[in-house]
Amino acid sequence: MKIPAIKKLVEAHSLETLMAAEAAIVDEQPVAIEVEGDDEGEQLTHVLAAVWILNHMEDNGTDFKTALREYTKKVRVSIS
Repeated sequence: MKIPAIKKLVEAHSLETLMAAEAAIVDEQPVAIEVEGDDEGEQLTHVLAAVWILNHMEDNGTDFKTALREYTKKVRVSIS
């Protein structure tokens, strides 16, 4: 997971576009937007993170840094 790649997706794309990219990656189809990542798994991780962050920002009226912090807390809990 690379924070700059997630930030770029959040800043450049709408929720709908990111969800379409997620579906394309899962279905092993070409992705209409550029998604950084070493492989499809990392690309999917970046897209899923961007979707979660955008939703969190909208639902809670927070900025990117706050939503990113909440996302990384969630990830740390899931892997510990």
